Amino acid sequence: MTYTYQTKGTCSTRIDLDIEGNVVHNVKFTGGCNGNLQAIPKLVEGLTVEEIEKKIGGISCNGRPTSCGDQLAKACREAYEAAQAQA
Repeated sequence: MTYTYQTKGTCSTRIDLDIEGNVVHNVKFTGGCNGNLQAIPKLVEGLTVEEIEKKIGGISCNGRPTSCGDQLAKACREAYEAAQAQA
């Protein structure tokens, strides 16, 4: 399932991802810091929602209570729950 998440409180504005069961693929950010947003998708490719939440959930950025990584963890959880609701 392809899922789009509108970020809150970050330089990036949107995250698109595919989720199969609880495994995340094809993460794409819109906006934000180019280098980090190329690296994060490569690092999380094929990980489960739980692994992503554990590794990057809760990270803050420049004094903000969230970050692009934290928003990705939230996006993955939301996508997983949406997929479960459709099943």
